[in-house]
Amino acid sequence: MRVTKIKSQEIYSSMRIDGSFHLSHAVLFEKSIKERGYKPFSDFSDKIFTAGRSKRIYTQKELGYPYLSNSNVIAQNPFLNCKYNSKKYGYDESAFLKEGMILTGRVGAIAQTAYVTKEFEEKQAMGSDNIIRIVAKNSKISGFLYAFLSSNIGRTLLWKLATGGVQPYITEDMIANIPVPIFPAHKQEEIHNLIVESADLRVEANRLLEEAKFILKKEANLSDLTVDNYEYFGPRSNRNVSCFVKNNKSVDTTTINAFNHSKRISDTIHRVKAIIPTLPLEDFLDNKKFFSTGSFPRIEVEKGIKLINQSDIFDVIIKGKNISRRKVNTGNLTEYGEVLIAGVGTLGENETFCRVIFANEDLEGQLVSGEFIRMKTNEKVFSGYLFTWLSTDYGFRFIRSTHSGTKLCRPIQKLLLKIPVPILEKTIMENIHNMVTDAHTMRFQANNKESQAIHLIEKEIESWQQL
Repeated sequence: MRVTKIKSQEIYSSMRIDGSFHLSHAVLFEKSIKERGYKPFSDFSDKIFTAGRSKRIYTQKELGYPYLSNSNVIAQNPFLNCKYNSKKYGYDESAFLKEGMILTGRVGAIAQTAYVTKEFEEKQAMGSDNIIRIVAKNSKISGFLYAFLSSNIGRTLLWKLATGGVQPYITEDMIANIPVPIFPAHKQEEIHNLIVESADLRVEANRLLEEAKFILKKEANLSDLTVDNYEYFGPRSNRNVSCFVKNNKSVDTTTINAFNHSKRISDTIHRVKAIIPTLPLEDFLDNKKFFSTGSFPRIEVEKGIKLINQSDIFDVIIKGKNISRRKVNTGNLTEYGEVLIAGVGTLGENETFCRVIFANEDLEGQLVSGEFIRMKTNEKVFSGYLFTWLSTDYGFRFIRSTHSGTKLCRPIQKLLLKIPVPILEKTIMENIHNMVTDAHTMRFQANNKESQAIHLIEKEIESWQQL
């Protein structure tokens, strides 16, 4: 239990009587910042605002603008699972995100902060009303402001301001009064440049991954799928009833779930096989086929081994949580080049269930939860190529078609092994693999640059407390 005494004037000035506000570690940070010189956040920002709750009509990708939530803007690929707001009925100019903006959560997702890259603006992305936008007065300090809010100091200051019971929230005015430390100009510029370089690397990485999928489908002569080619779990207005007849000899003890016998998926698979030579997924895997990390006690500790689960692994910066090493099989840590499938979840179109991950330098040697379906390729195919195929609309829908369960679903691995994988010329598959590895190395480098920028801020402010 932490106890302290405060003056009544502090309560009057803050209008807060909750202990979490006055006992926060942010009190120490604020004291050291104000002693060394500071300016309120409003002095650095041209505008701090939310877009307001505009009309939202969700539609298909081709008919809408990307509509990003708090969880979307902090993801490696913000557009992977996002919703799309109608261009015709949901247009709101203030909701569009512009390059250089700093975004932070207003409700619930307090201190989840993101930096808007040019990719957001190019794709005309809109942000939800639960995102606070910060526009810097000078574009050459936006990276510094983002790094400050993303640091341990910035997150602590944001959480100190949070109010509300069931769903904590902050306001634009609260952020405007956050004290921002005055750094030497050269250090502030260094931090800003690191964030900008990091953002550019992420944009290029996403471009490479999209290009890899484009090349694969072009070389395989495959067009984009439509909602008529698979079972769709999006808005009901876009979902058509699917009815079909199956011969009883074609149904075995593996599953009687109608979704697993979908005629739409069956027709799509036949079409792929008619266009390009394929082999089942199991032919490209090593002797272990599919495997998982297994189960183990999850006892959270301050220092231990970091556990990464499905809610963390798709984020730009993978945070995870520290658990005790006791009874954890550290011989089963992730290896570079593994392909992982998010193996548990629900069937919503915007869920990560059945999405795939390529294990890059960030994931190498890390402990991932047992919910992931893991695989390693053999010499017949490059792992980056397999990842790309499973990342396409074809691969994702084929994986989804193997699901079993109601509330929490899991792929039926026996069906998963039979998913067709196109065979292209070896040089093309190798080129796609190299694009994937290059892209993921860029993501790793981007994370390192961002971490370096944040470390510079934390190190500087922590040194003030020691004086």
